[in-house]
Amino acid sequence: MEDDGGPRPRGDKLVLRGLMFHGFHGAKEEERKLGQKFLVDIDAWMDLLPAGKSDSLSDTVSYTDIYRIAKQVLEGPPHNLLESVAELISSTTLSKFPQISAIRVKVGKPHVAVPGPLDYLGVEITRHRTTSSGKSS
Repeated sequence: MEDDGGPRPRGDKLVLRGLMFHGFHGAKEEERKLGQKFLVDIDAWMDLLPAGKSDSLSDTVSYTDIYRIAKQVLEGPPHNLLESVAELISSTTLSKFPQISAIRVKVGKPHVAVPGPLDYLGVEITRHRTTSSGKSS
C-alpha cells in the first residue's frame, strides 16, 4: 500500500507491512456471511534508540504483539466500516503500549464490487498520543 505523502509523525518507527487476514467486516450482508481478505499496514512511532543500544526486546515493542492486536480485530466481531476496524487497532495499540507516540493504520479490501481493476480500496488513519493516559487524537 502506498504512502499518500501527507503530514506524518517523524522519527523512529516499527513497520508492519502486508498483513493479511480473513474477516467478516462490511456493510453488506454478503460480506458478513462469506467474509473476505483484508490487507493491513501499520507504522508505530516510538524511540528505538534504547533498543538499538541494548539489543534487548524489553526496550522496544514486539512486532508480534502489534500483529496480534490487528489479528484479533480483523478476525474478531464484524464491523460495518473499515474506519471502525482501523480505529480499534490504533486505540488498542496506543492504550496497550504507552511508549508508542503515534500510529498509522491502513486497512484495505482487495476484493470489492467496483467496475474496474484495482489493487484494493480502503482507509488510512493516523492517531497521536495526546495524554499520558493513552488517549489519542
